[in-house]
Amino acid sequence: MTDLHRLSIRELSEGLAGSKFSSRELTEHYLKRIAKIDAQVQSYVTVTPEQALAQADAADALRQSGMANVLTGVPVAHKDIFCTHGIKTTAGSKMLDNFISPYDATVVAKGKVAGLVTLGKVNMDEFAMGSTSESSYFGATKNPWALDHVPGGSSGGSAAAVAADLAPFATGTDTGGSIRQPASFCGLTGLKPTYGRVSRFGMIAYASSLDQGGPMARSAEDCAYLMNVMAGHDDRDSTSVNVAADDYVANLNATSVKGLRIGIPKQYFNVAGLDADVKARVEESLKKLEEMGATLVEIDLNMTDAYVPTYYLIAPAEASSNLQRFDGVRYGYRCENPVDLTDLYKRSRSEGFGPEVQRRILIGTYALSAGYYDAYYVKAQKVRRLIQQDFLKAFESVDMIAAPSAPTTAYKIGASLDPVEMYLGDIYTIAVNLAGLPAINAPVGFDKDQLPVGLQLIGNYWSESQLLSVVHQYQQATDWHTKRAAIAEETV
Repeated sequence: MTDLHRLSIRELSEGLAGSKFSSRELTEHYLKRIAKIDAQVQSYVTVTPEQALAQADAADALRQSGMANVLTGVPVAHKDIFCTHGIKTTAGSKMLDNFISPYDATVVAKGKVAGLVTLGKVNMDEFAMGSTSESSYFGATKNPWALDHVPGGSSGGSAAAVAADLAPFATGTDTGGSIRQPASFCGLTGLKPTYGRVSRFGMIAYASSLDQGGPMARSAEDCAYLMNVMAGHDDRDSTSVNVAADDYVANLNATSVKGLRIGIPKQYFNVAGLDADVKARVEESLKKLEEMGATLVEIDLNMTDAYVPTYYLIAPAEASSNLQRFDGVRYGYRCENPVDLTDLYKRSRSEGFGPEVQRRILIGTYALSAGYYDAYYVKAQKVRRLIQQDFLKAFESVDMIAAPSAPTTAYKIGASLDPVEMYLGDIYTIAVNLAGLPAINAPVGFDKDQLPVGLQLIGNYWSESQLLSVVHQYQQATDWHTKRAAIAEETV
């Protein structure tokens, strides 16, 4: 079959269960697409055909024995920030270009238990620091909708792989918008869960109090299938919260849009720099939800001016602490012929880390240094609590909050962003991570250049089922999530 890549996760599962095709045939189909198309997109860092086909054969055997799960034999791509046993795990950095993980991240291990077939590891901004996927040591990933544009970041490889139909769904991580923004730029659905919902064990840390793994796929339904695999408590992760995960697929129609109160922050929609096409598409999507029975409620989020300075103190400070382990001694890149230990540290880190990572380490180290810790880092944590309280107050009168996922559509590779655009982009995404809330991106149309536009819906804690359900119902009434870039239409 030449069109297997056009099937939804449910259709793939049903096809495998009904023996319309085998997991080996499905896996070979995706591997052929990757071999033919990915040279243009550059979404994969590592492709693992031998391991993928071995997993596919094992999945087919399970199907034959009647012991298969619903996702047994379905392929997946993992962001190269999740450790994978026996496979190179780089985090997009020269520092880890030679690192073969001796264990699986919990997300990867749970995928294996579910019977998922790992196609490979996909590209990302170095150590998840960036919003374009251009800071990767392995080169920039391209946006399948326009190959001279960025796919977003840091989960740009995940987004590009799914948008080019080089994987049916993919794992991503979100520290300040790194699932939602690339999903917006590539016309996908992407869910950032509540902090603590998905295990961070084996997920290479950027900012430990902000990082969260989540699913990226074409539709809310497809995301729900992967979320069923990813979610759940993990004793090996001290930040994992012991709150029972839902059956996200079963709950896809559990929330009624009729009577849903959607908050519209006036601060988000009345700021210079928001692209006119983006604003128009988002407002059209909200009008559609209103037609479906939702009520739009104007709200105030009064802490918006504090989002950027708060985030850019906390995230680099945590990055400075997390990345000190990469010292050229235990694993990872080591400089050649160091003259002494100090030289080993200095050159290994300056040669192994890219400019953006070095910049954030320096900012974070300064913020944590003696004499500045109380003035900057402690104060930022206090403001963070105020930001959280601002959201919780809003949720007293609304069920979820709507915003653009990004102020613009994807911009060209190599283009420098206007500071106002950078500011707006941060406003729409990073506050969710500072507060630990769940949020989802849904594709809602295109701009004048036929680049995708995304709507962001922000929920209260543990409301992933509600977010997926609302977007699923919106997607039953619209077809934006079914649109494909021309490169995705190529056959093999």
